[in-house]
This record gives sequence, structure tokens and C-alpha cells, in this order.
Amino acid sequence: MIRISLFLILILLFLVALVKILFLATYCVIAHIKKKAITKQLTNLKKTTIFFIMAIILNLGLVTYSQLTASTPPIIDENGRTPENSIAELIELELNGRRQWVSLRGWDKNAPVLLFLAGGPGGTQMGAVRHELAELEKHFVVVNWDQPGSGKSYYAEKIKNITIETYIQDGHALTEYLKECFSKEKIYLMGESWGSALGIFLVDKYPESYHTFIGTGQMVDFAETERMDYAKALEIARSKNDTGIIKRLMANGMPPYYGKDVTWKSAVYLNYLSAYMAGNPDIHNPGYNTFRDIGSSEYGLLDKINFVRGIVNTFNHVYQQLYDINMRTDFTDLDVPVYFFLGRYDVNAPTVLVEEYVQALNAPYKEIVWFEHSGHNPWINERDMYIEEVLSCLLENKTQ
Repeated sequence: MIRISLFLILILLFLVALVKILFLATYCVIAHIKKKAITKQLTNLKKTTIFFIMAIILNLGLVTYSQLTASTPPIIDENGRTPENSIAELIELELNGRRQWVSLRGWDKNAPVLLFLAGGPGGTQMGAVRHELAELEKHFVVVNWDQPGSGKSYYAEKIKNITIETYIQDGHALTEYLKECFSKEKIYLMGESWGSALGIFLVDKYPESYHTFIGTGQMVDFAETERMDYAKALEIARSKNDTGIIKRLMANGMPPYYGKDVTWKSAVYLNYLSAYMAGNPDIHNPGYNTFRDIGSSEYGLLDKINFVRGIVNTFNHVYQQLYDINMRTDFTDLDVPVYFFLGRYDVNAPTVLVEEYVQALNAPYKEIVWFEHSGHNPWINERDMYIEEVLSCLLENKTQ
């Protein structure tokens, strides 16, 4: 947080210097004053320019340093020592010609591999998963992937070129890398929110690469989800006589949305529903610890900026590509065991759609695991139970 504060101070100085330069330059052009006064102003302009250049250099140096020193902390046991066979790495890979970042964390590098697919599109949860699901690192090599257009991989591909197929291709390439790197025939897969849909896409197309899939905050029918979310937000707002939200929702109209304002229009009801869940006393530990997560050591200063840019820009471009997808009709035959970890009070990804999907789904094994004190994020809301269920489902042969 000190580095962030210093960065903001330097940006402020940078802007002040820029304004001063523009003012002095304009003044020197239009002012009809004595030659001696002009010379003085030019001297001041020269000094300000030098300060301006130094501020740029210092900013660039600070950003570069923060990017180069970003890392994931070592695994530490209860005695303060690093287990001999542990792994804690933050690495950049080339996946289908796109440079992308992953973190690899585990107490034993020979343990099964678990790939976590973050929500979004455009979201990064590299820091959040390390904080919330650290216990899984004792049983798996937990892999977090910053997908194209998110966090550390924001520049992997031009946002305008990212498609659903981009994520499927790169997810498969990452899977193949992990299988080879850790000498595994298959890996485990877990997806959260948007990542839950990407997980379905991957196990549908490449079932031979995965033992089991867990979807949490499972997305099923994107267009229907948006309509239901909008209607729910409007219902809550009317019950509370929240006229500001009602006006904004009515002005935006019923989703799905298209164009350049998808993020901002969707945010009206999504943020409202998130606040509603956060205020529900039946939901434990609600919401993300955003300041902790964005301040995590895995992110340099530029990554921290792109943490937000991905949520805004990538989401806006990609999400409207998902409206035609309906798992209940498009992905009804999967060749791997599938679990859906659902929060009982999730109003972001309506659980009724998941229940309908399970009825339509043909898979070697399928099950809904309910979390009675959770909303959209049971891996945060009921972390301990979530970890217990993961271990039960994946390592105790529950599917047999």
C-alpha cells in the first residue's frame, strides 16, 4: 500500500507539472511583456520541464521495479520453514502465441494438479485464491491463471480480438503444459462464475484431460441470468422504495445489453445484488476483500491498474458474446464427473437454472453441493466447508 500511495503522489505531481507547463507555454505566447520578464518565464518553464521529465523517469522506474519484483510468497509450514518439495512460482508462459501469467503453489509438487478458473470475463483472482483457499495447497498444486485481458495477462491479446474460443484454446494449452510439467495424465478443474462456464467448455471439448470438474456460482444461461438479475434488483429496489436505483434500471431497460456500455449498465443491478447479499445475515463472510487482493504481492503497479481495467474493458467486450449460450441445451453430455457448489442465497447466478441444468445433464456423476450460508461465492462465504467438500469430492473417490 506504501508503493500505491507513492505512485499516486507522483501521478499528482506529474499532473501539476503538466498543468504548469501548459500554463507557462500559453502565457509566453500571448503575453506582451518586457523581454526580461519573458526570459524569467522561460527559465521557469525550463525548470518545470526538467522536473516533469524527472517525474516521468521516476514513475517509469517505480512501475518497472514493481513489475519485476512481483512474486508469490513461499510456502511456509507451522514451524516457519519451507517444505523441501514445495512449489511457489509466478511464471509467464506463451500459450498459442500469447504471453500469460500463472501462479503455481503447493506443499508437494508431486501432488495432484488443480487449475482454478477465475470469474469475469476479465477478472483476476490470483491473490484472492491464495488467501482464501490456502489449505488446498496442502493437497494439490493449485494453479491460478490470469486469462487474456485480465490482471497480469491484460496485454496478452488486444481486447477487441478476444473471443470465447481464445479462452478455450489457451485453457487447453495451459492444461497440456501442466500435464507435461507435472507428469500427469489428467488434472482437476474448478471454475468460479464466468470460470464455471469456461470449465464446462473445456471438459466438453477435452474430457480426456480432466479427472473432475467443480463449478461454483455456476453460470448456465447467460441471457436468462441477466434478465432474472435485472428483475430481482428491480423487485428489491421497489420493496425498499430505492428510487435512484429504480430510475437507473428503468432508464437502461431490460438486458441483455450490447455496445460500449455493457459493463456500466450491468453494474447497476449486479452491484446492487452484491450489496443485497452482503447485507443478508444468513450469508457468512460476505464479499471480496478487494483492497487486500489488489494489494497482493503477485501484482505490480501496472497489474493493479489492469486488475480494474480487465473488469471494465474485457468484461464489456466479451460478456455480450455469451448471451447465446445455454448449458441446458448446448452442453448436456459431459464425459467427466461434475459437481456444482452452490450458495443457497446466490441471486447473481440463479440456482434454479443450475437445478434445471442438472436434470438435463448426462455425466458419469453429477451432484449439487449446497452451502446454506453462502451467496455467489461459497469459496469465500464458507471457506472451511468449501475446502472440506473439495477434498471429499476430489480425493476421497466420492464419484465411485
